[in-house]
Parts: sequence; C-alpha cells; structure tokens
Amino acid sequence: MPRHPLTHPYSDRCAFERLMMLIATLVQYPGVGSADSLETKIDGHHEALAAVQVKVRELAQDLNIDLPEYSIPTLRKDLVALRQYGILDKRMYRWGYYLGTGVMSKPELQVAMNALASLAQYQGLPQAKRIYAALEQRLRGLDWQSDLDFFYPVRSQIDRAIILTDPEEMMAKQRNRHNLFNNLDTVESAILEAKAIEIYRKSNPYDGKIGYLRVFPLQLLYHDIAWYLLYEYCDRDCFEIERIDRFKDSCRFISNVSRSLDTQRERLKLAHKLIDNGWGLHLGNEDEQKLEHSGELSLVRAKVRFFPPAMRFIEEGELRHPKQKIDLRGKPKYIDYTIDLPPRSLPEFSRWIDRYMDGALVIAPQELVESHKQTVLRLIELYSYSQ
Repeated sequence: MPRHPLTHPYSDRCAFERLMMLIATLVQYPGVGSADSLETKIDGHHEALAAVQVKVRELAQDLNIDLPEYSIPTLRKDLVALRQYGILDKRMYRWGYYLGTGVMSKPELQVAMNALASLAQYQGLPQAKRIYAALEQRLRGLDWQSDLDFFYPVRSQIDRAIILTDPEEMMAKQRNRHNLFNNLDTVESAILEAKAIEIYRKSNPYDGKIGYLRVFPLQLLYHDIAWYLLYEYCDRDCFEIERIDRFKDSCRFISNVSRSLDTQRERLKLAHKLIDNGWGLHLGNEDEQKLEHSGELSLVRAKVRFFPPAMRFIEEGELRHPKQKIDLRGKPKYIDYTIDLPPRSLPEFSRWIDRYMDGALVIAPQELVESHKQTVLRLIELYSYSQ
C-alpha cells in the first residue's frame, strides 16, 4: 500500500510564511524583544513576544506578504520550533532574540569592524588581524544596498605599537623576540578561567628586577605605545602592570591554584580603581596599595601653571582626569591645573608635564618643583655640551 505523507505543522502556506517571517525578523532586527527595543506592554509590563510580533507584522507588510493575525501563544509555538531545529538556542533570551552570533545591526557591525581594524592595523593584535581578515572576506559578498563603502575606516585609533606583536610577522621577518606574545592564548585562557600562571620577566628598565613571577593574570591592556599585562601576585595582595614584551615566551599553569570568576572580576575592579586614582600605569607597592584601598593614603596636591600656547590644549581636556581642577582666572596669560594624586603617580605625571616644555611651570609640590628645575639644568648642560 502506498504510504500517505505525514502532515507537517508548517505544511500549510500561512503557517510556513509566518515562520519564515519570524526568522527574517530575527535576522533583520537582532535584539528584538529586549526591554528597550520597543515600548510594548501588556498590563503595564513589558512583553517581549508582543514586541517581536509587531516587528514580524511590519516586515511582512514591507515585503507585501499577507500575514493573517495570530496570537502570542502561536508565536511562542513558532519559537519552540526554531529551538527544535537548532535555529535558536535552548535558553532564555532575556535581552532580546537573535540568531547564533548575529547580535548586531549593520550600523553596529560597521562600528565594531572599525574598532577591529584599528586593533589589527595599529595595535597589532594578532587575533584581531585574523578575525578582521576573515570577516572582511565574508562580508564582501553582502549587498548593503548603499553606495557607501562599508569598510571605510570612519573611526580609528592610530596609537601605534612600537614593538612587534604578531608571532607570525616576527617569523616572516626573521625577528622572533621569543616573548609572551608567543603564548598569549595561555594567558587569555588563564584570565577567563581565573587560574594562576608562572611567567618570566626578562627585562625591567625601572628597577632591574627580573625572574619568575607567579600571578593571576587579570587583563590585557593597550596604552599609548604598547600592550601590557595587568596581574595580581599569588602570594600577596599586590597588583602590577608590565609590558607583555618584557616577559619570555614561557608560560605555564600552576597546578591547583585558581579562584572563582566572580573573585577575578572583583580583583579586576579593584585594580582599575588604582588606575583611575593615579596617573599612568604604575600602581605602587603592596603597602601603598593597601593604604589607598582603605582610603588612608595621603594624596599629594600637584599644581602646574600652563602658558600659551600649551594652556589652550590643557583647557580642552576637560575629562583628562576625574580629579582635576582647571582654574581659568589667569587667562589669557595662564591657567592653573591642580590635581590630587597618590605619591606613586608623580614620576609619570612629571613626564606628562615635560612634553609642554617651556609652556609649563610646576608650582607644587616642592619635590616636583626641584625635580623639574634639575631637568631644565641638565637640558641646558646637554645643549651647551653639544655645541
């Protein structure tokens, strides 16, 4: 006897088109159904599925598809079908629905691609180079329905790394530096798994201390000219930031030394408080950090008088530091820049002042005044010697 075909729940044309419109909506409007995606409320409460339903109807209308009215329970059944076939994950979508990793709209994706291009081209992040190349190739085939160049770098950050960062590039140029850039995968895994590692500092231009360190890596940071590793020592509550290329390429997990990811996040926040309070990347020693965390560390008030033309640039930087104060009462002759800093930050603050040369006069503290006087005298001596 001939077998009768089994009827599929979506063999009906209307049901099939409804399901296709739902999939198309999730593609066209990633994040639809989130609390801020559409003001759709039922009994005073946000209803995610009602928001999705509205977008489905709008898209069907745009495509001239006659979609009959249907209920929220029907839409919920359609979402179950998408989960059954793996189109949606079997989880809660509390912040809106999207398919796979398609979490961005086209304008959002363009901003993200600009940031990725900058990381690849200027900061030299190896992973960014590979990801950008792959995404660029995939996205070339899309019809953006616009004459505008999707890959045009509208936004960029041109702070360029002053060292080689890509192991493949090092090998190609026969300039392998055998530093920690060769083992960043292990470092990143340790960060995400909150595990301790042992690394070897091979260079230290500040105090000359080198050797093995046992640390919890917390974050990879890019600052000004290079990539840095923010970490916490395993044997003491002390944070430190060091350039990645100053470590050897050896890196190994320390057995049975780990902590929860929640603890990892809290320690990262604590380290960033030190960064925000100070000036630059030097975080001080263990005793200084303990006093700073407890609010018992005495801050130093630094005051610098800036003259034209430097003062114009200082005045523009209204968000240069959260604790700064700019006194404009001396204009147009000068302005006064005042900030309270932990003692650990004075050397880096001093180097920032140096860039303005004869456009800056240090007024306080006295130790910084004397330091700058000595710098000026040494500079005069160098120029005298050169002639």
